[in-house]
Amino acid sequence: MRSPLSLYLLNLAIAPVFSSAAAGVKDKGDKKEFDVKSLSLREVGARNTVDWRIWLEQDGDPISFWHDIPLYPDEKQNNIVNMYVEIPRWTDAKIETKRDKPLNPIYHDDKDDEPRYVASIWPHKPYPFLYGSLPQTWENSNTKHNFIGYVGDNDPMDVVDISAIDPGYVGQVRTVKILGAIPMIDDETTGLETIDDLDKYRPGLKQIFYDWFTYYKVLRSGNLNTIFLNKYQDSATARDIVAESHGFWKDLVSGEEDPGKISIAQTSQPDVDESYVNSKDATKKFDLPKKSDIKTPKERPAKYDKWFYLGESFEPLPEQEVNVD
Repeated sequence: MRSPLSLYLLNLAIAPVFSSAAAGVKDKGDKKEFDVKSLSLREVGARNTVDWRIWLEQDGDPISFWHDIPLYPDEKQNNIVNMYVEIPRWTDAKIETKRDKPLNPIYHDDKDDEPRYVASIWPHKPYPFLYGSLPQTWENSNTKHNFIGYVGDNDPMDVVDISAIDPGYVGQVRTVKILGAIPMIDDETTGLETIDDLDKYRPGLKQIFYDWFTYYKVLRSGNLNTIFLNKYQDSATARDIVAESHGFWKDLVSGEEDPGKISIAQTSQPDVDESYVNSKDATKKFDLPKKSDIKTPKERPAKYDKWFYLGESFEPLPEQEVNVD
């Protein structure tokens, strides 16, 4: 049985656009116009624990990372999109979007009630780029996607920002340019203008990123990741896939698609009755924490401070682990 599709877009940051400073928010009737200057974060709990959460706020009220950040800053430019950061560069905590909770906070993914991390597979370190999601997209798990012919993994589309400007931070909103894509058949579920320009300006980086995606789950799954057609897809193909996923998302929040356990609550489109809630009422309605309450982070497991080697058949050899630093 084939596994669902996970599509990883490679992007170059245009500029970090998140600001925690309060600013005026324009209203269009009941609909708030998205304003990055009005964004802030509501963080509750201790990092590296299963109870930790981050909500996105606009003008002090909670909104959804997934459903309320517009995908396209300018609808006329489909190569420029917004993304939100889940995993900063050079970190190993498996941070994701909580799809089944109201307004989809960011949380630390877990297995058997223990936080998950990504191991360092020699010669790579975890997440050599900013890793996050594209808002207002959905990798539809109810239907086969046009390009790859498999169903999606039920999440917003994965995205990585390969710019080398800053490491980013959890919850950061950025504007990026679509360079290309790596369609991956996931074993568990599923300056620059093009991806080929990487070889001009950062020789070797294109292959390094490709290898990272191939190996990074092997310690957990025991298998290499399968990349569809064994190559990157170009920017035009990636833009078409994003547009398709955006259409799937519209069907999701409108109720045309069965959301299953996905929370489709959104605060930005009052004309969509199936999912709309006023952001000023959301804290009370969903019984969310009223303000940030940040605790001391829990210490990470020591084994993730080490590198792991693979054998000739790509099996992990933990007995040869060495310190990453």
